[in-house]
Amino acid sequence: MRLLVATAVAAERDAVLAGLGDAARRERAPAAGDVDVVAVGVGPAAAAAGTAYAIARAAVPYDAVVSAGVAGGLPGRAEIGAVVLASRSVAADLGAESPEGFIPIDELGFGSGTLAADPFLTHPDAVVGDILTVSTVTGTAEATARLAGRHPAAVAEAMEGFGVATAAAGAGLPHAELRAVSNLVGPRDKSAWRLAEALDALSHAISTAIPAALSTAAPTALSTATKDPR
Repeated sequence: MRLLVATAVAAERDAVLAGLGDAARRERAPAAGDVDVVAVGVGPAAAAAGTAYAIARAAVPYDAVVSAGVAGGLPGRAEIGAVVLASRSVAADLGAESPEGFIPIDELGFGSGTLAADPFLTHPDAVVGDILTVSTVTGTAEATARLAGRHPAAVAEAMEGFGVATAAAGAGLPHAELRAVSNLVGPRDKSAWRLAEALDALSHAISTAIPAALSTAAPTALSTATKDPR
């Protein structure tokens, strides 16, 4: 089984590589060439384009794709330092504003903003739920309340998961999303962020989850487009 792990930025890529190194030191390393880790850029568009490019140019085809990085945890659902695993990757701000409120793309009739994760990746301590993908990070209490209300199954917010999942689904590949929480979603306060701790938690999560995934048979993609219940 060959995996592509897509992160947004180099710091996340390095944390993933450190996790794979930890696995190697415990003699649980994947075989050479089984995992490629690529920083594909910030935001859903860059993530989709970068992941699709990596899939297309691979000399040996991948069997599955993982979106990995840090995230903001929704208060009361995932705390700082927690590992979160997506049951679905959801394009939370893909749709239209209206006087009655936000209309998701599903209700507009232009496709689905939700892609179900495939179950090949697991982690024993992860908080499992929807991980929201946004183009603009949520930064006020009011916006957080609206987001949490629209997505009762969501546990965290990031910027790349749905883009990575879209590229994987387009190539017929299973996908998963694994993140560590660096801050709580809400009023923007960089002094409260714990990026170093979250990157360390990501490394530890990768060191467990990736070798376990590679020890199983290559997964088969699910039917990934699902309706987001509201």
